Amino acid sequence: MAFALLGWPPDGTTLRLDYRRFAYAGKFVLGTTGKAVVRVDAESRPTRSAVDKRAGDDADATYDEDVLAAASFSPDRTDDDCLCVRYVTVRDDRQGEGFGARLLAFVADRATDRYDRVRIAVNNPAAYVAAHRAGFGFTGRETGLAELVCERPADRPAPRDADAYRAGLDRYRERDLATDDVARLDEKVAAGPPTAVDPPTGADAADTEPGR
Repeated sequence: MAFALLGWPPDGTTLRLDYRRFAYAGKFVLGTTGKAVVRVDAESRPTRSAVDKRAGDDADATYDEDVLAAASFSPDRTDDDCLCVRYVTVRDDRQGEGFGARLLAFVADRATDRYDRVRIAVNNPAAYVAAHRAGFGFTGRETGLAELVCERPADRPAPRDADAYRAGLDRYRERDLATDDVARLDEKVAAGPPTAVDPPTGADAADTEPGR
């Protein structure tokens, strides 16, 4: 697989993601946000017949079938030195493999020359843990949509803070969680903050926007 930066805002490219396989697919057709993706290797890309078979009633639709995960981002509306990751989505059959965390780390690494900090707001424990795997730390703040705000310097992971990490997870306890979700939350709290992953480099990482 390959990690690729497709462009920076406001001149980002658009992506046609299959709405049946990706959450937030409609958010990636906007060209005003930057985009980064994880793609399958060329030899693993689906054939046209396989795409048509999956499309079913949408056989005329043209999707970016080689994308496994995607992120969109733009500057903070009140702080030009901070890049905000707006959406991260992973294809439904590849979730749980760490693509989200590695893609976030990749975006932060590529932002070093343009921004001081990178921020993301997450709305569930799985996304919260993935953000910490990407080197983000909980700021103690929430958005008006009850999302937890996580942040890191663009050039390095945030310091690991076990107390802040567990405090963020405890915020989810105040919400209406199923019994299984509470059990998984307890496991995450007990495990403590994960070690940050390294951003993809070398042959696994590419830039396709002008000037890089």
